[in-house]
Amino acid sequence: MKTTKLGRTGIDVSQICLGTMTWGSQNSEAEGHEQMGHALEHGVFFWDTAEMYPTTPRLAETTGRTEEIIGTWFANTGRRSEVVLATKVTGGGNKDIRGGAPASGSSMREALEGSLRRLRTDYVDLYQLHWGNRGSYHFRQTWRYDPSGQDTARALENFHDILETAAALVKEGKIRAFGLSNETVWGTSQYLRIAAEKGLPRVASMQNEYSLLHRIFDTDFAELSHHEDVGLLAFSPLAAGLLSGKYLDGNVPAGTRMAMQPDLNGRSNPRSQAALQLYAGVASKHGLDLAQMALAFCLTRPFMTAVIIGATDMRQLRSNIDAAQLTLDEEVLADIASVHRQYPVPM
Repeated sequence: MKTTKLGRTGIDVSQICLGTMTWGSQNSEAEGHEQMGHALEHGVFFWDTAEMYPTTPRLAETTGRTEEIIGTWFANTGRRSEVVLATKVTGGGNKDIRGGAPASGSSMREALEGSLRRLRTDYVDLYQLHWGNRGSYHFRQTWRYDPSGQDTARALENFHDILETAAALVKEGKIRAFGLSNETVWGTSQYLRIAAEKGLPRVASMQNEYSLLHRIFDTDFAELSHHEDVGLLAFSPLAAGLLSGKYLDGNVPAGTRMAMQPDLNGRSNPRSQAALQLYAGVASKHGLDLAQMALAFCLTRPFMTAVIIGATDMRQLRSNIDAAQLTLDEEVLADIASVHRQYPVPM
């Protein structure tokens, strides 16, 4: 398994990152433990979670369960030091966590303390803000995104508060690096500016959605990533399972995410289904597994730090990890580019 650098932190991470958000809902504790052991044995030592997981579905009674499952594995195996562990503080609006209060320095500290207890560790390698307070174009909000009502001064004050707390947590040894998720280019650039001016922790990475069906990182964010060394941690690289191929021809297997969320939170629509069919055709033409082709494509992107995979069974996990060994030739990449030109923003 190849490794990459996490921004300018000096921390090495595996280019495949183990995602965990199904543990505690679609996956049992035993299944989560099996996935962790297999991932680590195959070089996947970078793992990502969040205080609000699991989310398939998201329920008040299971909030935090994923971190607990990771924590029991650490306690049982004693292998915490072998893992680069990332988790996230929830942004505002989730009524099941701190009553939906906006993200702040104080909420971040409170959230981290809870995560450390559940994870049974005294530090997190990468601590990320799951989403900001002011809203963004993420989570399929592109079509109605309007930042014109944002309060600039309030946003900047919030960024400073969060970075001040991140600095204190680094000094206390509770986090090693700070990252963002579901953020914009402007927001990220302001976090970077404030950190540089005030000597506060620098943004190490950006965890945003990226897949063959969702490539809005390719323009301005790609430029920021290049100049500022803020690499992408791509979540939903299989578009919540669309690019796995299991939903082709109208199939909805029992127990899958689409069985619980019919439109996959806005990802499945006539445009994305049309693009999906064409990408499936590219994979078939070249004798490739669609899911592995989709993951391997993400790994070709120059801004990619790691691709976050998730699986509900071991067959999927093995296949997803093996995608790191697949090299896409120029003909495959040309065919992918052709589909992208027809459906540049299908969801």
